[in-house]
Amino acid sequence: MGCLLVQAAERQAQISAYLEERGYASLKDLVKRFGVSVTTIRRDLGEMERRGTARRTHGGAFHLEVPDHPLDYARRRSQNIAEKRAIGQLAASLIQDGEAVLLDGGTTAYQVAEHLKDRRLQVVTNSLPVATLLGKSSDTEVVFLGGAIMPRTGVALGRYAETMLRALHVRWAVMGTAGITEDGLFNANLLMVEVEHLMIDAAEETIVVVDHSKFGRRSLVHLCDFEQLNHLVTDSKVAANWVELAESRGARVHVAEVAGSQREADLRAEPGGENAEETGKR
Repeated sequence: MGCLLVQAAERQAQISAYLEERGYASLKDLVKRFGVSVTTIRRDLGEMERRGTARRTHGGAFHLEVPDHPLDYARRRSQNIAEKRAIGQLAASLIQDGEAVLLDGGTTAYQVAEHLKDRRLQVVTNSLPVATLLGKSSDTEVVFLGGAIMPRTGVALGRYAETMLRALHVRWAVMGTAGITEDGLFNANLLMVEVEHLMIDAAEETIVVVDHSKFGRRSLVHLCDFEQLNHLVTDSKVAANWVELAESRGARVHVAEVAGSQREADLRAEPGGENAEETGKR
């Protein structure tokens, strides 16, 4: 009995890693990959959902991201840092002095804020790290959205933030995303997505900043379709097919050059490729 429990725990850890890599997998895919029955996979996914590491759907399961620990936020800020800095610089160049900007609490959006320092702007944000960074400048007017602050990320969410957003009008909304597939953009936090919907509504144009690692990944909650974006800023490691897809759906794509990138992402997920999500199986 003990051996069976160990085998189940090891298999569930492997399933969790597989879902984290892909974002979503169908039951058929998991059965084939791990060589067990549908009943066993369903039992594994049930246990993983109980622990909060997966979310079952009809025909498959999503990876469920664990809320960030403070060290995780610092670690994520340092991941793909060259790409994020290049993206931040390019996205910031779209914004003109004197304009009003909404910035969310993502780590790539933070790099946009780094490149907006000391500029004559009105910046509205629900991110304590962004507000702290830009609040030091005498030229930048910072408005912090109210609400309940998530202790692990310093992001304000909830009814008060939403009420403030409904009264605002800005030139730009700048936000990140946890994943992009053919079905659009996704994030891991339901409350964050509700706030980001209002950010999109409050802005004349929306800029999504996302590094190449997020393409081909699906997260818990659908954020928006490509058609709701105006600009998508990414790095030069992104696969060409993703750029073509986004542009075909109406988004203007800006690619930030990163030293040493020769389309190594061509080996990563492409729409319809081996790492792309199986859609339509919720």
